[in-house]
Amino acid sequence: MKHIAMLAWLVAAAGQAHAQTADPDARAAAVERQMTEEERFSLVWGYMPVASRRGPAPTPAYVKPAAGYYPPIPRLDFPGIYETDASLGVTNPKMSRIGDVATALPSGLALAASFDPDLARRTGAMIGGEARAKGFNVLLAGGVNLTRDWFGGRNFEYLGEDPLLAGVLAGESIRGIQSQRVVSTAKHLVLNAQETLRHSIDARIAEAELRESDLLAFEIALERGRPGAIMCAYNKINAAHSCANDWLLNRVLRGDWGFKGYVMSDWGATHGPTDMAAGLDQQSGAQLDSQVWFDKPLRAALGKTVPREALPTSVRRILRSLYAVGADAPLAETPIDYAANARVAREAAGAGIVLLKNDGVLPLATTAKTILIVGRYANRGIWSGGGSSQVTPVGGPLVRLPFGGSPFLEVSGYQVLMPSSPLDALRAQLPGATIEFDPGYSPELAAARAAHADLVLVFANQWQVESIDNPSLALPDGQDRLIELVAAANPNAVVVLETGNPVAMPWLGKVRAVVEAWYSGQEGGAAIADVLTGRVNPSGRLPITFPATAAQAPRARPEGLGLPDDGTHQFGVDYVEGADVGYRWYAGQSRKPLFAFGHGLSYTQFRHSQPAVDGRRLSARVTVTNTGARAGADVVQLYLTRRNGQVLRRLAGFARVELQPGETRAVTMAIDPRLLSRWSGTGWALDAGNYAFAIGRSAEDLGATTTVRLAARTIAP
Repeated sequence: MKHIAMLAWLVAAAGQAHAQTADPDARAAAVERQMTEEERFSLVWGYMPVASRRGPAPTPAYVKPAAGYYPPIPRLDFPGIYETDASLGVTNPKMSRIGDVATALPSGLALAASFDPDLARRTGAMIGGEARAKGFNVLLAGGVNLTRDWFGGRNFEYLGEDPLLAGVLAGESIRGIQSQRVVSTAKHLVLNAQETLRHSIDARIAEAELRESDLLAFEIALERGRPGAIMCAYNKINAAHSCANDWLLNRVLRGDWGFKGYVMSDWGATHGPTDMAAGLDQQSGAQLDSQVWFDKPLRAALGKTVPREALPTSVRRILRSLYAVGADAPLAETPIDYAANARVAREAAGAGIVLLKNDGVLPLATTAKTILIVGRYANRGIWSGGGSSQVTPVGGPLVRLPFGGSPFLEVSGYQVLMPSSPLDALRAQLPGATIEFDPGYSPELAAARAAHADLVLVFANQWQVESIDNPSLALPDGQDRLIELVAAANPNAVVVLETGNPVAMPWLGKVRAVVEAWYSGQEGGAAIADVLTGRVNPSGRLPITFPATAAQAPRARPEGLGLPDDGTHQFGVDYVEGADVGYRWYAGQSRKPLFAFGHGLSYTQFRHSQPAVDGRRLSARVTVTNTGARAGADVVQLYLTRRNGQVLRRLAGFARVELQPGETRAVTMAIDPRLLSRWSGTGWALDAGNYAFAIGRSAEDLGATTTVRLAARTIAP
């Protein structure tokens, strides 16, 4: 018996080793063949285990609240699937898991402003680690949607307007997440660019223009991050729903890009059983759809309108993604080092803060003995964006105010402030100054108090939330008037913006400095103080264009604004800018924005050499010198400015470099040939001819041009 027991142990150990090292495709196929039909169906539609008034699919009572749940299959050692949102931290929907908190990172735009792929990977690993420690094995992160419109309600979640920047940072974030044995998504494929009528809007654009912009961002993210899952979007693309778009899911995603993972729907974005034939593998949050399409309706459709092989194929894709990153390991809750993760969050917040204007008043001078801080809640906390990405921070939220509105907003529309006080942080870092606070509720009172201070810091906020757009560049609640009055009363006024989108600045010429802090997460108060006092030298660069007026943009307001998103209004948006998203549009139209993509100041100065471009290897080399007296980080930006006589503007490379005072360093940037090419219909075509490049301090502030002749080449899709 002893020998038999030992033999059994060796067999089991060998099986575990095989499970860890076997080819995930072969392993998925082997496990799928052992599954019953019921077990296969249990993987292709899932619950959203959060209390809801809707739903043909009630959630089992024993399932802990989460974004999504698929039951385990013990006999096959399959732990099931527990899904959680999102890119900014592990969420707790409706705070349903009592007492459960997570590290709240800055917004996606703040991460994008860092231009730092390594930071994206490390913050991804931090979120992935917390998700795994909380018992989740799929993270609904990896937001790749480009900012096409300044008013988009979810822009704060994403990574800006440039396909290279968004693709690289999303890919690195996904890599970090999946290093923790957690499957990451990339979302939302594709053109989910506005929240207004997001369930019924038709995004219309030519294929070449889509390939050269939004799809290229996803393509780069998939190549770098290899996500296990793709989440399709609510909207249509050229008349076909994203989650039922055969061209998008089968031809482009799987055919051209060779994607091996699975496609999950957004919650409430499945339209029928035939969506599986069009490339959808999994119906997510089934109670948000009109019915569970991937259960009885799919059973009836198999072998008729849906090929019978589609079901096992989808199951194999799902299994394969979990096996590929080890996400099939048993789910168990383990301790989390929140203090270490807070340090990552603080670093990320500081790296993403952008100094937009500074006439020398910053960093805060030691001679400023009396400082008045003005702005609602600036004495207590930091604003965050709302919706499915909302994180319940460590320590709990400072304020959680119900917003109301649509059914979605009734559930997820809360204005949440992070418990990180800028006032307390500044008092700690400036112990020799007297720092007072005024909420700004009465602009006249705030201005009267400002007149007696050496310097005034005005904290202004703009709250954004999933499901609605904000079609105004003005700061809400009369804050522009507040800033005007304070600046008139005190010539030393500094504005700190906590926003999820660009804002107009009618008072720009009347203040001495402007700092864009975005939504800076649970450590935001300390990070903002770090930058204001000079403990951190600001190095963020704008990942989106700040227009001077709404009329400068391709669309001055959302299409269909004010109409209910109930499916009765079918609306189209013609993306007239095509591939010229963001700064490309402004350059092509010769329109000068308020602040350009890539803009950002420092407390030191940098000098760049003319770029040397290697046309054979497709790379650029530039030397960077810190000519100032402070250590700091520069973001080197390489732009394509002319292609065979055609004037254009494309970010072709970037690199973040840390330099000590007086230090010089050579930076080499690889150039992705797709950024120089045009979509030919069957692939990428780089035409022979002359290509001009320049190093820029922004997309608008360019240095000397270097021209190189390139040979023709083609690149497969």
